[in-house]
Amino acid sequence: MFYIKLFILIFLTIISSHTYALPSGMTVLSDIPYGKDVDQALDVYIPADAKDAPVIFMIHGGAWSGGDKANKPEFENKIAHWVTQGFIFISTNYRTLPKIRPLEQAKDVEAALLFSQKSVREWGGSPEKFILMGHSSGAHLVSLVSSNYNTIMGNGIMPWLGTISLDISGYDIVKKVTGPNPSEFYKEKFGESPNYWKKASPFHVLTDKIPPFLAICSLRSDDACTQAENFIAKAKNLGTHVEILPVDLSHREINSELGKGSCYTNYVDDFLKKLNPSIESILTRTSNGKNTVGCFTPFTL
Repeated sequence: MFYIKLFILIFLTIISSHTYALPSGMTVLSDIPYGKDVDQALDVYIPADAKDAPVIFMIHGGAWSGGDKANKPEFENKIAHWVTQGFIFISTNYRTLPKIRPLEQAKDVEAALLFSQKSVREWGGSPEKFILMGHSSGAHLVSLVSSNYNTIMGNGIMPWLGTISLDISGYDIVKKVTGPNPSEFYKEKFGESPNYWKKASPFHVLTDKIPPFLAICSLRSDDACTQAENFIAKAKNLGTHVEILPVDLSHREINSELGKGSCYTNYVDDFLKKLNPSIESILTRTSNGKNTVGCFTPFTL
């Protein structure tokens, strides 16, 4: 009986995660391994007739201990918006707690990025047109990778165009666990070592200019925008082109709503347009005159 219930649970999980009717002309390559562990795999969504396409490289959230690349909030609206316009979208898994800790998870992200850049021409994409994107703990990981930009360039990874961080309060782990209201949640995830906290903090790792960076944060969070503002201010002082977008959406909605027709998606498109002339051409051609004028109250650092 136990094994029957287990089989049903696994079957239902697979169905709920992977059953999805792709938009016309789009193909998906599922569960491509970039490492030896079963969790080191990625899905690639490819538009019709892709050639030298820009690439959105997505890292899912899940509190460093869960989540999955094939959960619909990670890809559904994003591929409907960007892949239909000519982007390749890569949704990436990585090993999570308790298998490995957050610093090692960032190494998985680096390995997946290196593999994807080496393989992307086979899928019709350009290794020179990658945009990193992550939500929640995935936002922490792409922010940490970005903060280590100059270090990991020596590991064979090619420069990427920019990074989009979708709502994370943990730019500064040290402050999360030693501030006025220390977070037991972050201590559980990042342990008790101050040295580890610092190495796992994008804010503290950041010491030099990095690729353009967009931090999106929820106005409904206690400190997500404060943490994002501090990180962005430091990156700006180091010469990085930075933007911060506070939105009145929940933590989950910041991920799931991205790609829907909205001022929010339009703003992200405007950021993408600044990264590369070919991206600007793609998004301008398909935008039908949409822009962000009047959508948001300007946020000044």
